[in-house]
Amino acid sequence: MNRLNSETLKQLPSDVTLPAYDRGQLKPGIVHLGIGAFHRAHQAFYTEAVLNEFGGDWGIVGCSLRSANVRAQLEPQDGLYTVVERSSNDEKCQVIGAVKFVMVGPEDPAALVKVMADPAIKIVSMTVTEKGYCHDPATGNLNMENPDIQHDLNNLDAPRSAVGYLVAALNARRQAGVNSFTAMSCDNLPDNGKVLEKAVHQFAAQVSPELAQWIADNTTFPCTMIDRIVPATTDEDREHLEKRLGLRDEGVVLTEPFTQWVIEDKFADGRPAWEKVGAQLVDDVEIFEKIKLRLLNGAHSTLAYSGYMAGFDYVSEVMAEPAFVKMVETFHAREAGETVTAPEGFDVEFYKEQLRDRFRNKALKHRTWQIAMDGSQKLPQRLLQTLREQLKGQGHIDIICLGVAAWIRYVSGVDEKGEPIEVSDPLADTLRQACDSAKGDPAAMVKAVVGIKDVFGPDLIKETAFVDTTTRWLEAFYQDGVRATVRKHFG
Repeated sequence: MNRLNSETLKQLPSDVTLPAYDRGQLKPGIVHLGIGAFHRAHQAFYTEAVLNEFGGDWGIVGCSLRSANVRAQLEPQDGLYTVVERSSNDEKCQVIGAVKFVMVGPEDPAALVKVMADPAIKIVSMTVTEKGYCHDPATGNLNMENPDIQHDLNNLDAPRSAVGYLVAALNARRQAGVNSFTAMSCDNLPDNGKVLEKAVHQFAAQVSPELAQWIADNTTFPCTMIDRIVPATTDEDREHLEKRLGLRDEGVVLTEPFTQWVIEDKFADGRPAWEKVGAQLVDDVEIFEKIKLRLLNGAHSTLAYSGYMAGFDYVSEVMAEPAFVKMVETFHAREAGETVTAPEGFDVEFYKEQLRDRFRNKALKHRTWQIAMDGSQKLPQRLLQTLREQLKGQGHIDIICLGVAAWIRYVSGVDEKGEPIEVSDPLADTLRQACDSAKGDPAAMVKAVVGIKDVFGPDLIKETAFVDTTTRWLEAFYQDGVRATVRKHFG
């Protein structure tokens, strides 16, 4: 079967949306670190919309900081790939052409730094997941003991981390006397631009005070809020699209129709007109970010951990269980809902209903295991900040504690059938050791895990209501199982 590429585009069915601009006119203007499925279904999707409607030359240089998989997918396809939007009763296909080429950082770090240092690059954006910031989620400080940070401080000409690449490129631009770029985080972190700025400044200060000052004076770090559910692509998805298109697309990404992007309007040297294709350019992202992290991501993680332990593979399956739906509705109304204030004109109740409908989308095969990854990096933003506000206010923490207890049950590494769980988390070994040290006692397990300051900070172990409520849930999970426990309390 022929591959999707520039020559085979004309063979596609007429109902597939194609690039409406001359791809030959694209010039590298954006470097994106972490060109996984999410970027291709979100930021590149918005950039494609600008190119289709208004033209221009904003080409994207994608970069993987780990493996060559995405390059292997896209290079034979001239950077082209398909975004498939799936709802419960419809499917739309669009070929994206905004990505000019893909680089693999570890193969030649200096080459990537050189591209990022080119004055033609106006924006360096990134989706490297929470752990890619090499910071302590509890304090926000750069972890100077992180092996990649240690390496980069001693080998700035051959960095490994996203922070190292940014500082190396900014240092090169300063030395060459060219303008700085906008460094734009698109990861699910509160104040993501500020988190990135802090990490870059703390790293740069170790290189030289002059560099740190130049970055402070010349580089902007806008905060963003991003929202689109993008499950991992499967071989079954690729086979389905091949029959649909008559061509093989190894780079296809699956997503939902819903998409949202809120961006702090703070750019150093130009940007695409994303606001003309649906993005919101605002002065302050925080209120949108809080709503999304607490209502969407907090509920998503709670569903993922409890759903996985209850034996569900997909979120849509979890949402077919009335008790789990009631759990989410209560979480939206009470635990998370009481801690957010909607901006003027924003219908937060409709937004909550939208979220639950999105979770129910059966066409979107979003694995509970995928959402469960890297929980030690996600829980501080998704649940623990909400927890701290509730402890100071209304005190409604029940479902937050359920989510934390389900996570502890998950990171113990053994499911309810006694089978091993493949826990993908940078603190997986530490978490497993904490669970094992409890020797099967749920109360001891909660204290051991909540005592891990990298996740819970120094304060939450002292919060008796939190520790006791989490313990009660974990005891019930071990005694009755997660599904029976949720049905008992929310059925």
